[in-house]
Amino acid sequence: MTDATAPAPAGDVLLRVENLVKHYPVRVGVLVKREVASVKAVDGVDLELRRGETLGLVGETGSGKSTLARYIAGLHPVTSGHITFDGRDITNLPRQKMQPFRRDIQMIFQDPYGSLNPRRRVGSIIGDPFTVHKIASGDKRKRLVQELMERVGLNPEHYNRFPAEFSGGQRQRIGVARALALRPKLIICDEPVSALDVSIQAQILNLLEDLQSDFGLTYLFIAHDLSVVRHVSDRVAVMYLGKLAETGETGDVYSSGRHPYTQALLAAAPAADPDEADSRQRIILVGDVPSPLLPPPGCRFHPRCPKAQELCSQVVPPLEVKSGDPETHRTACHFPVETGEDLARAADMLRDRAEPGLG
Repeated sequence: MTDATAPAPAGDVLLRVENLVKHYPVRVGVLVKREVASVKAVDGVDLELRRGETLGLVGETGSGKSTLARYIAGLHPVTSGHITFDGRDITNLPRQKMQPFRRDIQMIFQDPYGSLNPRRRVGSIIGDPFTVHKIASGDKRKRLVQELMERVGLNPEHYNRFPAEFSGGQRQRIGVARALALRPKLIICDEPVSALDVSIQAQILNLLEDLQSDFGLTYLFIAHDLSVVRHVSDRVAVMYLGKLAETGETGDVYSSGRHPYTQALLAAAPAADPDEADSRQRIILVGDVPSPLLPPPGCRFHPRCPKAQELCSQVVPPLEVKSGDPETHRTACHFPVETGEDLARAADMLRDRAEPGLG
């Protein structure tokens, strides 16, 4: 675990994202199309990922988590900003120049059913990286694939089976084996357990933890389940509508989250301990996440925020260290939550004003 009071040395940072922006143009017209607006999927994100750690990226559906992951992996070009991986700028590299980095950056996808080609045998699916990067073929390729299958808890004798012959948890192990094949430095886990039963989730999470320890892997772990993120992450980044709302060591964010949105997410997370559930503030937000096509001015959370003031609708809050917080804990909020503050009561008052007669 890294020192919570000091920034990471430059050589310790595997991935650095600086002011990353991705806007999708919205065009209208039949013969001549013209751009009339843009969807601001990712809008000025800065983050660092240290070697050997797990950074949890959380937020509601539509916050831009998976979009950010795909641009970090170099799957699509970004609008602006920089992505530095292992000391090299990989922003918008052409396919041929990006190829060497694909060995070091792999992904595990959310859907173990949709991410595997049902017409191909498991041995071919896991062995694809060896073929694409011309590492092994024939009997050597088969041996490497079967070693991987055994390492992730699959029977190597099932090399010739199709994905449909495996359970959901086994299919996700196939995805893990495929991502592990080239011994990457970074694995992006895009909600890798959200489609699995709770009993199977723990098995996959324990497998990922063991692999990280054995191979020195670094994870960017994307999820909407805060209890899962708390279990696996060294640090957490909270994302809302294309921007980061808060980042910090996991213990700091979960024990003393400063952004009202972070507090609302924590309040909504299920608690195994009934006493803990009863003692939590019940923070119910007003409305839905706005459209990234037309995000609110100023702080994007202000229309739903129980602490919002006039400044919040006018000025975008910087992601910065607040008074009393360690250097690694940063919050993008003009009026951060203070210790002991009753945010639930403020949220109820805001909801009553927005929905008179429904309280």
